Amino acid sequence: MKPSLTTALHLLHGASSGALATHSTQLPDYPFASALPFVPDQGHRPVFLLSGLAEHTKNLIADPRASLLVTGTDAQNVLTGPRMTIMGDVIRVDPTPELAARYVRYQPDAQQYLELGDFAFFRLQPKRTRYIGGFAQMGWIEDAEWPQAAAFPWADEAALLARFEHALPAGARLLGIDCYGADLERDGRRLRLPFPDTCRSTEEIASRMESMRLHTV
Repeated sequence: MKPSLTTALHLLHGASSGALATHSTQLPDYPFASALPFVPDQGHRPVFLLSGLAEHTKNLIADPRASLLVTGTDAQNVLTGPRMTIMGDVIRVDPTPELAARYVRYQPDAQQYLELGDFAFFRLQPKRTRYIGGFAQMGWIEDAEWPQAAAFPWADEAALLARFEHALPAGARLLGIDCYGADLERDGRRLRLPFPDTCRSTEEIASRMESMRLHTV
């Protein structure tokens, strides 16, 4: 059964890190894999904060082609849990203040790296994705599908975050909200709260958020 883009996006938003494979400059034609944190941007594309001294950064500058492996956080057996490999180009980007703020919300430790000055933002533009959700649940998601994912402006997310930040129980933080669900962290654990269907407006999203009863999460 071919996976849906929505299913892949929930897996992406629920993960805080993945394995990024780049083309090695030290051993040409061989892949070089690194464990890295990432944050989805408003277009659901993985964004990394990379040091200029890191091997993977040097590799990407020489050849932007890469792949990111993302696995489910709750699976006890990696072979039966959901996972996907996103292939595409990883390019350096100049972040907007909103993107930088979103990154730090999801990855608070990044603030100290930003202060060092040697780190820069890179974004993976998906070209093709292989999703495996379990037995007989696998397939390809093509590059034309990713840009069709529903998204809304940064200002809308900021307004929703401000509206619902006080609705959470103690020890929980609201990280981000998008057309497909909300991302939270509670007691150091990432939580993805998917909406039952795609929301196309802030009013729809607000209604879904209210029905979730966040204080019980």
